[in-house]
Amino acid sequence: MTIQSKMKALAITTAIFIGIYLPLAKAEQQLTPKELQNIATNERRHFGDAPDNPGPLASDLSYSIKPRAVARAMHKVADWQLERSQPYFDRIWTWSVLYSGFMAASDSLGDAKYRDAMMAMGQKFEWKERSHLPNADDESIAQTYLEFYLLKKDPAMLAPTQTELDAILAAPRGSAIPGKEIAWWWCDALFMAPPVWARMYAATGDRKYIDYLDEEWAKTSGRLYDTQEHLFARDSTYLTKTEANGKKMFWSRGNGWVMGGIIRTLQYLPKDDPARPKYIAQLQEMAARVAALQGPDGLWKAGLLDPDAYDLPEISGSAFFTFALAAGINQGLLDRKIYRPVVEKAWAGMVHHVYDDGRLGCIQQTGADPQPFKASASHTYGVGAFLLAGSEIRKMH
Repeated sequence: MTIQSKMKALAITTAIFIGIYLPLAKAEQQLTPKELQNIATNERRHFGDAPDNPGPLASDLSYSIKPRAVARAMHKVADWQLERSQPYFDRIWTWSVLYSGFMAASDSLGDAKYRDAMMAMGQKFEWKERSHLPNADDESIAQTYLEFYLLKKDPAMLAPTQTELDAILAAPRGSAIPGKEIAWWWCDALFMAPPVWARMYAATGDRKYIDYLDEEWAKTSGRLYDTQEHLFARDSTYLTKTEANGKKMFWSRGNGWVMGGIIRTLQYLPKDDPARPKYIAQLQEMAARVAALQGPDGLWKAGLLDPDAYDLPEISGSAFFTFALAAGINQGLLDRKIYRPVVEKAWAGMVHHVYDDGRLGCIQQTGADPQPFKASASHTYGVGAFLLAGSEIRKMH
């Protein structure tokens, strides 16, 4: 038996030992013409693709959550993504989440090349958002800008974003468009925007940014959070939509966005903010619900309440859940004894979907609800979530 074969056998044995069954053969659901078009659009814009032949799965990785093993998986995935992506860096949300992952990975791994690439990106775009009065998606890149400002204290890294956020504060609130009357009318926005506003507070000490954050989050939560299911609808058009089994439709990635957003907001939220206990309570409620829905492979399907309707696990949602749970443990907000096993199984499940060249697969293409996708599908935002998760898992030790 070759060394490579022995490593693969050991990895599978390890996974089975911790109670995970990892099927090597997967059937794939038929993609609709719309989803095939989404994939083609993503590939054309260079933030994802789904080749018919992605090559073999990695045989040199461990499913362990020991820091060295996690670092190896992170390096493999991050290096593959950076090499293929850097020439095409853009300012839309699909990229900004990857940037957050690169920043976290650079800190965790002690590898400056990821942060150096982010510095070059910020300089390329002159630390500006892609639009004036940006919506949450266009605000999200400022998470990286402001993290650099907090490190370097260079006013050029702060001024463009502060100008835009101040303009938002001065502009009329709300919209006349049905379903979009509030600023953060879709649940994804809770990852994209609130961490920016929290970081702006950290950079300036001005509580007006926290006041706006708290007010707008409360509006979104009040509209989209199901207090019985402890999950978020994607937007108001999904409040009454159901899965094939008749249960409510809750999208894995959408709820991952929210949990990740809570964590990244709490990192910079003032300790005396009166809304802080509400964010923590929501995180704890969602964590308990999500943990109960974890699949036997450690992962979550695209539709949370009808997993049998989807043939493949979905990595971007799973990675955001793993990140939020690990970070919740590290911040003392979630019980380590309860959630560490959930994190351990989830990480092993995700590592199983890393290919030999470093591609991270099973990431649903852009969209707004659960849809079929290819096992080979890889997109920047899922990689960003994976790197965020790995960074927090390394802290757990």
